[in-house]
Amino acid sequence: MAEAERIIGTPDTPDDDGEQTATAGAPAGSGATGPSGEPGASGAGGAGGQDGPARRAGRGRRIAVLFAVAAFAYALDLISKLLVVSRLEGHAPIQVVGDLLELHAIRNPGAAFGFGAAFTVIFTLIAAAVIVVIIRLARKLYSFPWAVALGLLLGGALGNLTDRIFRAPGVFEGEVVDFIAPKGFAVFNLADSAIVCGGILIVLLSFRGLDPDGTVHKD
Repeated sequence: MAEAERIIGTPDTPDDDGEQTATAGAPAGSGATGPSGEPGASGAGGAGGQDGPARRAGRGRRIAVLFAVAAFAYALDLISKLLVVSRLEGHAPIQVVGDLLELHAIRNPGAAFGFGAAFTVIFTLIAAAVIVVIIRLARKLYSFPWAVALGLLLGGALGNLTDRIFRAPGVFEGEVVDFIAPKGFAVFNLADSAIVCGGILIVLLSFRGLDPDGTVHKD
């Protein structure tokens, strides 16, 4: 977790929209820019990395977005699994789009999409670690897109971790409820979908050079 925090770093002062500018005094040609696109541009607010009102407000908005997205993703996953267990489990699959997409309730002891069934406890610990890291890093988050991406990861991880803890056969070994079954693909759930979407968004943001603290790096 300390290494993850080191990567994100401690942001300097955000601009009026809460986005983080590049570190003041960065060497020329480093490729780091603020939202204005100029290398080493410094934003409005307190100087010297002090936690001024504008900076705190920007961070607070991003944290609120992160947890709102996480809560929404978690609620959708939890409600869908409750409905699947009560109305679909033990019954024949329901065809949604012919035989291309079915709702088919299964219990999955492995990771997302059914991989690694022999390592249930390990995947449970990994999910718990991911949740802790995201919560710890939230205090250094100044980017709205990163807040959405991390919120999706957090909500998805919480959804599957809830199954690991509260479902049979036991604590930390519970089987995850999966029910979305595309033809020729593994069965998954909404938590898996949130995790994958969050991961894809993080990759896209990284390609664009946008860091979680709002700093933009241009090659």
